[in-house]
Amino acid sequence: METREMRYFVAVAEELHFGRAAQRLSIAQPPLSRAIQQLERRLGVVLLHRTARAITLTKAGSVLLQEARLALEAVEAAERRTRRAATDRAGVVLAAKAGASRELLSKLLDAYAADPSAVAVEVMLCGPGEPEGLLRNGRADVALLQLPYDTTAGFDTEDLHTEHQVVVLPAEHPLANRPHMSMAEVNAMTDLPLPRWPRRDGSYPDGPGPKVRDHTQLTQLITLGRACALMPESLRAQLRGDHAIVPVPDAPAVTTVIAWPPHSRSQAVADLVRTAVHL
Repeated sequence: METREMRYFVAVAEELHFGRAAQRLSIAQPPLSRAIQQLERRLGVVLLHRTARAITLTKAGSVLLQEARLALEAVEAAERRTRRAATDRAGVVLAAKAGASRELLSKLLDAYAADPSAVAVEVMLCGPGEPEGLLRNGRADVALLQLPYDTTAGFDTEDLHTEHQVVVLPAEHPLANRPHMSMAEVNAMTDLPLPRWPRRDGSYPDGPGPKVRDHTQLTQLITLGRACALMPESLRAQLRGDHAIVPVPDAPAVTTVIAWPPHSRSQAVADLVRTAVHL
């Protein structure tokens, strides 16, 4: 497949409308329809169910949408890394979620700076889910990711730290003084639903919880009694007195990993990873 065909298909699959997809791509609708039909013939599969009223993805179409997104990201990342390699500016771009792994990140930067061969590290602090995207699209050379919240498929990784999770409640909530809670109890709290974080495509999953984009917004919603949240235990130090913290022993553990593209040949990335592993 050509990258042009993949871009065409992704646009149609995301819009589920040929007219909107054509407008998004700045092309006419007839050649877009012909390109998708030609792609289906060459692959020997039906990618889209078409009716007079709607377009839906087939099972094969859903697989291609996921794979095409990854492939296009890889192409864009190759372009960006190639251009950066042609410049004389030495350095490493490290992406991390703002507020997460704060102590670990500080130790890593200090330890790496002490290495005589260290280069400049540009730290990109961003929202949940964004470090993974920055690493995939080539804007970052290395990232701190958190499992199970981030996806590390396609990356090389090293585990750095594993911790338990806690549920954060308003300080005055009736359950705030509990010694611990179960995941079933957390999920059953209708008065304090868990928040909904955006997916990679910007959409939100269905559910009763409020839509949130960053840690500051979430903590304020908790204070107002509009949500609760599961967080790694290390975030306890960043919360204020108007929040209560209750351990959730059966919640999935959170593992912070350092991740980088498997084809990376950067000595600086290798040195940074080695430093992180030996903290």
